[in-house]
Amino acid sequence: MAFEITGGKIQKAQKVVVYGPEGIGKSTFASCFPHPLFIDTEGSTHNLDVSRLPRPTSWAMLGQEIAQVIVDKPCKTLVVDTVDWAEQLCLDYICQNNGKKGIEDFGYGNGYVYEKEEFARFLNKLEDVISAGINVVLTAHAQMRKFSQPDEIGEYDRWELKLGKKTGSQISPLVKEWGDLLLFATYKTMAVAVDKDGTKFKAQGNSRVMYTNHHACWDAKNRHGLPDELPFDYSGIAHIFTAAPVTVPVAAPIATPTETPIPEKKYWFNGEKVFETDGEMPKSEKAVFEIDKDKYTKLKQDIAEFERTVTMSPPAEPPKSDPTPTAPPQDEPVIDELPKALTDLMANDAVTVREIQRVVGLKGYYPADTPVSAYDPDFVNGVLVGAWTQVFGMIKQQRELNSIPQ
Repeated sequence: MAFEITGGKIQKAQKVVVYGPEGIGKSTFASCFPHPLFIDTEGSTHNLDVSRLPRPTSWAMLGQEIAQVIVDKPCKTLVVDTVDWAEQLCLDYICQNNGKKGIEDFGYGNGYVYEKEEFARFLNKLEDVISAGINVVLTAHAQMRKFSQPDEIGEYDRWELKLGKKTGSQISPLVKEWGDLLLFATYKTMAVAVDKDGTKFKAQGNSRVMYTNHHACWDAKNRHGLPDELPFDYSGIAHIFTAAPVTVPVAAPIATPTETPIPEKKYWFNGEKVFETDGEMPKSEKAVFEIDKDKYTKLKQDIAEFERTVTMSPPAEPPKSDPTPTAPPQDEPVIDELPKALTDLMANDAVTVREIQRVVGLKGYYPADTPVSAYDPDFVNGVLVGAWTQVFGMIKQQRELNSIPQ
């Protein structure tokens, strides 16, 4: 096997991490990037004229929004504002999935190991955003802590990413290594003597600056030869984003005069069914998007396997003595009675209460006629919200099964 050798610079989307103290203007700075779309985890963009997705109420919902960006490509820059608030969604998800009240309940630091693994998967999803040609900006708060060098005596204050008291040694390195640019924004302060002996000082200056290279008192880096210090203004890095990512077109095969081109097979999925066509999108179906052949084959096999292993009981016939048909049961209210984290996921995937009850009944957790509002809160958070991907997969299988003519 021969590998292709390439040379020169490769233009691609950029991974940017911006951190600093609260109120310094991280969100405003991020809003200056090309065509930004915000996932506002802490609700700090209300006063900014920007495009934003709904504030995620669960770790699963955050993943759904990132997946939507990858498919729809609605922006040139995706901003997660802030990543330390997103971390709390990650911690809640891990605790719910494992029946714990808090991350410390795991004991011996095991909870933080689970978090590191889950957060690494989150950064991998953001890599898919980068591969789609979309810049990613993560904003974060900064915290100051005492730091001591292994080979020196004494401690000094150092600014670091605010990613939890104990997770700083595990999550912070992942985020810092992931970024192409790590920018530390702060107020530039000088100590000025206020007495003739030089024993008393006061702080002066409030100009906002950003640092782009490592220092003993903060972490920063860049791969573009930026000066160590710049005003905290997007214009200082705007030139990095002026060149659009280079896309090399793939030449189509040229048909000879004597041959008829064979239509290319394409594969489609609408959330419930899979389709195979000769290149044309199925016009009779709504919300169809293209998938690759391997995924098409896998989905088709999953549906066929489900049909072979699941036997649906025929609906009970109403008593013949009652000539009046029974009205179909109505969905219970979801907005006021169910947790918002669950209703957000249901709304995004167009899932009804009855579908939730059906799959919960099939798994034997609760009888199928039990109102969702009566489920145990730990079950709702740990199973329905925490494992939404698996729950929604079962719902899609039920939808497909119900669409097969009997």
